[in-house]
Amino acid sequence: MIIKSIVIIAFILIIISLGSALFHLVKHNTQEQSEKTVKALTFRITLSIILFIFIFIAFATGMFTPHGLGARMHQTPVAPVK
Repeated sequence: MIIKSIVIIAFILIIISLGSALFHLVKHNTQEQSEKTVKALTFRITLSIILFIFIFIAFATGMFTPHGLGARMHQTPVAPVK
């Protein structure tokens, strides 16, 4: 449950950062606004990379197991071909 909470919080922060970058991009009147846009996008990219690494490590250590369509496809036994 804690892993799901961390992922959800990270996604919310990513969306907020993307919205902040959009706001500063629309208000692109000065050099300062451009710098704020770049900082917001850099923060979003950093959060995305950290989230990807966190999910990869959680999956590799067994703390997180997929349970969607892909997981069901791998669990379905395949009949041998004669």
